[in-house]
Amino acid sequence: MFNRIHHVAIICSDYAVSKNFYVNLLGLQVLQEVYREARKSYKLDLSVNGLYQIELFSFENPAPRPSRPEAMGLRHLAFEVDDVAEAAALLNAKGIVTEAIRTDEYTGKLFTFFTDPDGLPLEIYES
Repeated sequence: MFNRIHHVAIICSDYAVSKNFYVNLLGLQVLQEVYREARKSYKLDLSVNGLYQIELFSFENPAPRPSRPEAMGLRHLAFEVDDVAEAAALLNAKGIVTEAIRTDEYTGKLFTFFTDPDGLPLEIYES
């Protein structure tokens, strides 16, 4: 029935800050950006390595939502990388703080977490 996950939608509190984070710091590619006047909302379509995967939205006064890794709901968004240590070092060089690199006890793969400007937990996970 399902082919794959089509996209993940993220609502941010400060569009300019989040756009800079996802585009300039993380290097996601902009596919399309629209401003919806009736909603006073931006919608930014982003691709990860050429695949459309993230929609970044802005809304006036969005309601806060708990997003700690152990809160109910979406736990985190993970990006696959070839080398976790190298990816973490690149993030750190851009001022993005990452947690200590850990090893998945079931797969043996390396991973670590960091957050976006609104505290959304993001993960880099070794391929």
